[in-house]
Amino acid sequence: MSLRQTILRYKFDHVLLWIIFGAVWYFLRYQDYGSSKEAILVTAIKIFDLALLIYVSNYILVPKLLYRKRYVLFALIFISMIAISSIVKMQFLGKITHNLLLIHWTKDFKIRLYDNIIPHLFLVIAGVALKLISDYFRMQKRLIEVAKEKAETELNFLKSQINPHFLFNSLNSVYFLIDKNNIEARQALHKFSDMLRYQLYEVKGEKIPIEKEIGYLKDYIGLQQLRNENCIVQFKIKEGMKSFYIEPLLLIPFVENSFKHLSHFNGDKKNEVQIDLSRQNGEMNFYITNTTEGRQAHEFSEDGGIGLNNVKRRLELLYPQKHELNISEVEGWFNVQLKIKME
Repeated sequence: MSLRQTILRYKFDHVLLWIIFGAVWYFLRYQDYGSSKEAILVTAIKIFDLALLIYVSNYILVPKLLYRKRYVLFALIFISMIAISSIVKMQFLGKITHNLLLIHWTKDFKIRLYDNIIPHLFLVIAGVALKLISDYFRMQKRLIEVAKEKAETELNFLKSQINPHFLFNSLNSVYFLIDKNNIEARQALHKFSDMLRYQLYEVKGEKIPIEKEIGYLKDYIGLQQLRNENCIVQFKIKEGMKSFYIEPLLLIPFVENSFKHLSHFNGDKKNEVQIDLSRQNGEMNFYITNTTEGRQAHEFSEDGGIGLNNVKRRLELLYPQKHELNISEVEGWFNVQLKIKME
């Protein structure tokens, strides 16, 4: 099911729920009014008012205030909203039913409080409670998915960790076999050794300092520059890119993809890869662009490496509702912009 179909189904379910709720309300209370038309109008006003308060509470007040632990402000706005809504609703209903007690509600304030405002309050609280319960179970499900994926990642990591000491000793042996004058080969092997050490020992399924992730990217870019002499690389790291933690190996798929799909220019024209890392107002911005011959987005989603769908899924699990990923391909340039709200 596509995202659009899911949204339409979600909206349809809500509309159907309110129609059923309104029908039950009408069936239980229609005899209290002078005519069916009056009963339908009163029911419609009550259902609309209740739905409006519940949606404002669930989709604005709860995420913006309650989940951010601004409890006092949430309570003040929540209670004030219900009180004002109850008063306005009583005015409308009083005029429709010609009930002066509802219009001049201050004369019998205790009765109006008991019959109108308090029931209104409990109905909205019930709607908010359903939202909190739903969010709780959704969060538990997401935590289970994250734990499962981390377990699978750790298992794959353990499977790939075939005697790393032997591997490093072998790399050291190869390093000393390389002629001392072959500086580039020695540097390449040294960078590869650092990258391997990072993957085997630093990455343990937990968040790591951004400085280490940047160091890993630099080593990878250094190796790619040795392979791609016809490529200009700009790696800009703005101030503020330090002293915070990030999920390991989160950015490398985008960098790998950029080098993998460089154009095959003829003549003196060179490829370009531009990377920009910055942090502002608690948000990390990662931007990478490269020259390409087209179809890079399609190949990125289907190639044998860490494809775009896998990267998106990992971001959804690790940074739910805290990231924004934009990918575009315009006039020979492939662009990726990732924004993550860091805690």
